[in-house]
Amino acid sequence: MTDERRQQQRLQIPVTLEVFDVRSGQRLGRVVDLSVGGFMLFSEQPQAETSYQCRIAPTPPSVGLDQLILGAECLWSRAGADGQHHWSGFHFESLNEGQHLHLQALLECFSHTP
Repeated sequence: MTDERRQQQRLQIPVTLEVFDVRSGQRLGRVVDLSVGGFMLFSEQPQAETSYQCRIAPTPPSVGLDQLILGAECLWSRAGADGQHHWSGFHFESLNEGQHLHLQALLECFSHTP
């Protein structure tokens, strides 16, 4: 039996999406997979299990892909096998209608990418 806690399927991202903490401007890491409920982050440092105001932006900037600013809570953070990188799971907090629609459009775009 698997211990699967996700309620939505996460998609692998075919572009580089970088995540920044809006409050500090610090780069948190890179999105590995994404769903309407949250994302997995790959980073050089562990993330605190707290809420962040995140700016998720394609790097380099991409035509048709706008940045997304939303609240996300880090639910867990673990060291990678190499001991130098970290994996963290984030859950989106209180998306307004515009944020939700933007996220759905982004996911729809990625679901049709070969």
